[in-house]
This record gives sequence, structure tokens and C-alpha cells, in this order.
Amino acid sequence: MILPIVAYGDPILKKEAEEIDKDYEGLDELIENMFETMYEASGVGLAAPQIGKSIRLFIVDGSPFAEDSEEDDPLAEGLKDFKKVFINPIIEEETGEEWAFNEGCLSIPEIREEVYRKERIVISYYDQNWELKEETYDGYAARIIQHEYDHVEGVLFTDKISPLKKRLLSKKLANISKGIVKVHYRMKFPLKKKQRT
Repeated sequence: MILPIVAYGDPILKKEAEEIDKDYEGLDELIENMFETMYEASGVGLAAPQIGKSIRLFIVDGSPFAEDSEEDDPLAEGLKDFKKVFINPIIEEETGEEWAFNEGCLSIPEIREEVYRKERIVISYYDQNWELKEETYDGYAARIIQHEYDHVEGVLFTDKISPLKKRLLSKKLANISKGIVKVHYRMKFPLKKKQRT
């Protein structure tokens, strides 16, 4: 089932999400719905707060990046099969040079900005079968994870841009909250009078 994506301005996007346990009701169905929602919106990642659930869960599928990248692009390595579920994730370490990339977000449509992030991460998490993993990622895979991880920490990519840039975007951001934005997927706008579903 395709779920509406929560737009910029909703307090849930600024809240640190809660851990869940194995008994979390309807988890498999929720994950399935999240993938369906993400694909419908042409995203490469989606975090539970973006669909109105303040829990530490996000999904990724980097294959669109793999298709759009040059074959020999080292940043895109391993993205073709990079489809994963992260439950209760903890980024243990971020290392390497900071590098800029033009990021966007399904909760903040029509806005893209350069965001600096470290090139390599170590993350521990539970997969969908509740197996504990600790893995290292770099390049685009690390960036996708860092972006989604920020969501479960209550951080948006717009929090990582300069105050001046953010001021310049303030009208656009306010309009997104009110639903004054063109978007091809279902969204829930916090300040829109009549919800579009």
C-alpha cells in the first residue's frame, strides 16, 4: 500500500525516533509498504518518520544511482544490489574526507542543495530477520545511509546547509509545509487546510 509522505514542517521530522523490538506489530507489512511508497516516489531511501512513524527504521535501494552513474565510478560501487532494511541503526563511526553532493529529500520536494558528509561509515543495525549486523559503507551507499539515518535522529538535510542558504529557501520551505508544491506522489502537508490523499 502506498502511504502519504510527510512534508517539511511536520514536527515528527524533527523528533528523535524510538527503538522498536521484534514484536513491533505489522513490521513486515510496514516495510513492504515503505518500499512500495519509496518506489512510487522515485526515491532511493525512506525513513519511518517520513511516513508518520517515529521509530528507528529506514529502507534503502541504491540501484537507481547505479543506473545513473558511470560504469567505472568508484562512488557507485555495489549499488546495483544495495537494497536493505535498517532497524535500530547506530552509526558507530564516520571517517574520511568530507565531500559535497547535491541532495534532495522526498519530504522536501523540489529543493536540492550541496551537503557535505564524511566518505565512510561503520553502522550496526538489525536486518528484517532481526540479525545484528555491523557493516562498513563508503561513497554513495554511505551517503544514502547517512541521509536516512539523519531522519531517525530528527535531522533534515536542510539542517546541514548554511544559515544564509536556509534563509534564501525559507519561502519555498514554508510553501512545501502548506502544500504549495508540485509533486507526483502522495504527501501529507502539516499546514495545508484540506489534506491531499
